[in-house]
Amino acid sequence: MPTSSNMQRLITCLLILCFVSPCLCARSTLTTKSNTYNVKDYGAHGDGKSDDSGAFLSAWKDTCGAQETPTLVIPSEGVFLLNYITLNGPCNAPSVNIQLQGKIVASAKKEWIKVSEIQNPNTKGLTNDTSNLIVFSNVTNLSIDGSGGSIDGYGSSWWECKSCGRPTILRFKSCNDLTVSNLTITNSPKAHIRLNSCDNATFSDINIRAPGDSPNTDGFDIYTSKNILIQNSNIQCGDDCIAISDGSSNINATGIACGPGHGISIGSLGRSNAHETVETVHVKNCTFTNTKNGARIKTVPGGSGYARNIIFENITLINADNPIIIDQYYDSYGKSESGALNVSDVTFRGFSGTAAKQKAITLNCCPSGCFDIVLDHVDIVPSTPGKTASCSCNNAHGKSTETVPQCSLSS
Repeated sequence: MPTSSNMQRLITCLLILCFVSPCLCARSTLTTKSNTYNVKDYGAHGDGKSDDSGAFLSAWKDTCGAQETPTLVIPSEGVFLLNYITLNGPCNAPSVNIQLQGKIVASAKKEWIKVSEIQNPNTKGLTNDTSNLIVFSNVTNLSIDGSGGSIDGYGSSWWECKSCGRPTILRFKSCNDLTVSNLTITNSPKAHIRLNSCDNATFSDINIRAPGDSPNTDGFDIYTSKNILIQNSNIQCGDDCIAISDGSSNINATGIACGPGHGISIGSLGRSNAHETVETVHVKNCTFTNTKNGARIKTVPGGSGYARNIIFENITLINADNPIIIDQYYDSYGKSESGALNVSDVTFRGFSGTAAKQKAITLNCCPSGCFDIVLDHVDIVPSTPGKTASCSCNNAHGKSTETVPQCSLSS
């Protein structure tokens, strides 16, 4: 039998536990909330008219400064107008999450330039600081989930002025171990997504939409980056659905529905006699619908470097211009310059479908030649009944097996 003093101590402990437990639960809830940063809590209006750039920057400052994994929230109940922001790292936490649930919209061209000139009174028009709507710089282990949200670049206010310094919507600079999923971006003034000096990035279920005649509105521009995967995405634009440029390697694109657009391109490479390189690219299980090109490699005469170890396979074509093309005279305007990038070890395998024109395959290499080119199990016919597809082949060395139209590659 417990003594009265023991019983009193037991009751006292139970009472203390009853008071402490709710406090512990409350503290846990507070900790969870303190790691979630909602842009509306920082003054974002979300009315689609007021500039919310400052609120986003303030929310990012606290998000990036958090010690444990934080989450920046752009809530569903809002349309958030931005001019241009740079979200800088490195961040304190080992990883950072962003939930884009609402809609982000860019200012129209007139307002964009007005803000630029207010902040840079000695500069006419746009500066490099305003060449992107949103920049993530030097952020490691960044994860962006765009479920329910979107970004609209309001490109229609820019497209008529092709000489203007039109901005890119989303740029990642020196961001390693990056994951972006379920993101919708529409109507960029220029490129929709650009990567510079990134390592290990995965883009999944990305939806990009812009009119087929919108100028230079690439889906993805990839520069000096490696170990990049773009998968299960739909890209409609006015230029390359994916452009893989200088300094890039280990690039994979799979399950891409491209069109309208200019296809998936390596390059252009070698402008202004530059030394540029791209290697180890794998494009597979993609569809090109009403595109100006399909699988393309484009280099400019006079440049040096290489494009090598490139595979395009299991490609479906629906009324595509230039389904397969290597063009070593890209943008040369008839000029004949000495020197060219080395194009080698390129495979086009498992192509089937229709071409908008009779010329289905173009391998237009410079006199020094392209080497180890493989055409295998290719079956392309013109969209117009009764027409016959053709192949144009200059200075291309390699082999062609079970390919329609037939191509005569040099050994």
